[in-house]
Amino acid sequence: QVQLAETGGGLVQAGDSLRLSCVASGRTISRTTMAWFRQAPGREREFVAGLFRTGYKANYQDSVKGRFTISRDKAKNTVYLQMNKLKTEDTAVYCCAADQNLKYSDVGRHTAYEYWGQGTQVTVSS
Repeated sequence: QVQLAETGGGLVQAGDSLRLSCVASGRTISRTTMAWFRQAPGREREFVAGLFRTGYKANYQDSVKGRFTISRDKAKNTVYLQMNKLKTEDTAVYCCAADQNLKYSDVGRHTAYEYWGQGTQVTVSS
């Protein structure tokens, strides 16, 4: 079992930065695929960024490339999402997800993940 807890959300203005943290407990994330998804009101959950369990290749949704960075601190059992140059369309609940067995081709598919956090709200005002 893996428990995930996200922090770092908040209300910011367009152009600002935020860093989300997802602390894992119950099992090490060193060989676990970790990802961030988000869901805005009235919209489906969408992939934001993922880090495959080998830890060396990150994937991003096109709309966040160059602005968001996903990273992992194995010593702290934590994964981060650094979000820069935030836009109003980034407003959503951001959730951390983890899975130890999914294939690389499934990194962006939310149904492939077994463990989920409760989410943290990010609101970007204009």
